[in-house]
Amino acid sequence: MYFRIEITPDAMSQVLNEITPLSEKDCFYIVERHKTEFTYPVHQHREFELNFIEHGPGVRRIVGDSVETIGEYDLVLIGGENLEHAWEQGSCVSEDIREITIQFPPELFTNALLEKNQFKSISRMLDAASHGLAFSTKTIMKVYHILDTLAGQRERFTQFLEFLNLLNQLSLAEDSRILASTSFSHSEGDDDSRRVLKVKQYIQEHYSQDVGLVELADMVGMSPSAFSRFFKMRTGRTLSEYVTDIKLGSAARMLVDTTKNISEICYDCGYNNLSNFNRTFKAKRGMTPRDFRAMFRKKKVIV
Repeated sequence: MYFRIEITPDAMSQVLNEITPLSEKDCFYIVERHKTEFTYPVHQHREFELNFIEHGPGVRRIVGDSVETIGEYDLVLIGGENLEHAWEQGSCVSEDIREITIQFPPELFTNALLEKNQFKSISRMLDAASHGLAFSTKTIMKVYHILDTLAGQRERFTQFLEFLNLLNQLSLAEDSRILASTSFSHSEGDDDSRRVLKVKQYIQEHYSQDVGLVELADMVGMSPSAFSRFFKMRTGRTLSEYVTDIKLGSAARMLVDTTKNISEICYDCGYNNLSNFNRTFKAKRGMTPRDFRAMFRKKKVIV
C-alpha cells in the first residue's frame, strides 16, 4: 500500500491519505492477508472499505473518535473521505491474524441505481458508513462463507455477484452499530422528523453554550416532559447524552485538526472545568484527550 501526507492549512494534521491499489477498470479491490501484527498508521481514503478480521482478540480498532478493542471476529464498513481509521496491535498476541480488505469507489453505485427498490437497504447502509458501521458476530457468521471464499474466486463476474450478495446481506442486518460521532465525522444521520432535525441543528450550532431542555421543548411546541420522551424515542439517547456526544465529538475533531491546547478545546466545547472535561472524555473514549491526540499524531514506519 502507498500513502501520501496531506497537510492542512494549520499544518497540524498528520493523518495519512492512502492511495489505494484500486484500478479504474475494476469494480472493487480485495486482498487477504495473514499477519502477526498491524503496522498501518491512522489513515483515510475516498473509497469505501469493508474490513474483516479473524483471530484478532485484543486488536484496537480506531474509527473516527471511536476506539474499541475487538474480539475474535470484527467486520466494519467505512465510508467517507474524511473518516480516519486504523487497526492497531493493542493486546493481541495471535500468531495468525487473518484480514480481508475490500475497497470500492463511491461512484460504483450511481444515485439512480441506489434509488431503485432493490438497492434501498444498501443505500441506507452506505450512508451510515460515513460514521463507520460495525457488524455483530451473529451477522459475521451469517456472511462468513462469502468472506471465506470471495478472495479466492477467480471468475470475476461471479466474484462481483458474490460481492453484491455480501453487501445486500449486510444491509439487511438489524444489529449493525454506528461507530464515530456525527460531529467528528462531519456527517448527519437520517432524520424522520423535522422537529428532531431542527433541534439537532440548534444543538450543533450552540453546543458550547448552555442548551436547556425548556428552551428546546418550546422551540418545537412541546412540554419539557413530552419533548424528553420524544427525543429519546427518536434518537435512542437522552438530551443530555446527545449533547455530551456532540461536545466530545467536536473536541475530538479539534484534537486531531488544530494546534489548540486541551484547555482551549475544553472551554470551546462548553466545559467550564478542565478536570470534568478530562474525566468525561476518558469515560466516553477510553483514554484522556492528551492520549487521543497522541494516538493520531504518532508516526510509524511502513515497510
